[in-house]
Amino acid sequence: MTPRLITLTAVASLVLAAGCSSVRNDPAPTYGAVGSSPTYPTGTTAYDSVQFGHVRNIQQLDTARRGAGSGALLGAVVGGVLGNQVGSGTGRAAATAAGAIGGAVIGNKIEERNQAPQTYFQVDVQLDNGDFKTFDYADLNGLRVGDRVRIQDNQLQRW
Repeated sequence: MTPRLITLTAVASLVLAAGCSSVRNDPAPTYGAVGSSPTYPTGTTAYDSVQFGHVRNIQQLDTARRGAGSGALLGAVVGGVLGNQVGSGTGRAAATAAGAIGGAVIGNKIEERNQAPQTYFQVDVQLDNGDFKTFDYADLNGLRVGDRVRIQDNQLQRW
């Protein structure tokens, strides 16, 4: 096999391995829309699923996202391939190593920038019966502590 074919095979194998990474990225929370129109499940009435309360606390939080390392891996492969095209003999080996290290650092930085934490709001509601419920929202749409709210089908609405 030619050196280029070997390199191409190695690169393809590493890219496929990176795509099959078992590192888990927890997704950001999903959000309901404040003030969205209600929907009724089949067989129930609005009265059955409606609760009222007041917003007692709103807290701004960030989701923590972990990189899978695929940016560093792909950067190292690309940097190594590009470094291998420079020089000959021991110079080529040094250029390949330097390219792989540089590519890994750059790839990791790019992955970190693309995996920045996302902000969301945790809204605590005290129901009229004394119970508490918590909701996560990407946008508060003007909702404030003390607002009277209605909860229908697990959706929070300003009332």
